[in-house]
Amino acid sequence: MKVHFREIDPFNCWLWMRFSESPTEGEMSYVNGILDSWYVIGRLGGFNSENLQAHDCGSDLNWMPYDNEYTVSASSSLMHNIGELEYQGEWVRFWVDLGTSDAIALDVLINTLYQLDKDIVQLEEVIIGGVNDDWPVEDHPDAVFS
Repeated sequence: MKVHFREIDPFNCWLWMRFSESPTEGEMSYVNGILDSWYVIGRLGGFNSENLQAHDCGSDLNWMPYDNEYTVSASSSLMHNIGELEYQGEWVRFWVDLGTSDAIALDVLINTLYQLDKDIVQLEEVIIGGVNDDWPVEDHPDAVFS
């Protein structure tokens, strides 16, 4: 699976996935589950790189002192909205308003899609941002800033 980044507007971003062949209903249920979970985590502020205390601690988490006050004082990092999946042959696309969530949201999604590609269904490429000439986009009705 190849990953490409194009011009990204975090408040009005299209993501494209190309499968090796048109995905089956079962394969798409995996993709739907991934995106639903990803969005819920983002909507609840899970992609906040300002507060990565366990990650920053390193490999020894035994008796790690967790700073709860720091967690409370960290800036919000909330994903705003996600659109429905749209299908066209082996291509799937969806729109997302990443809001104030950090770029770690994209890393988590890419890591998950790599595992999906490895274990479930072959993904040829993932494109983040921009548009495809053969599948134009209009302003998404849920876009706050377009």
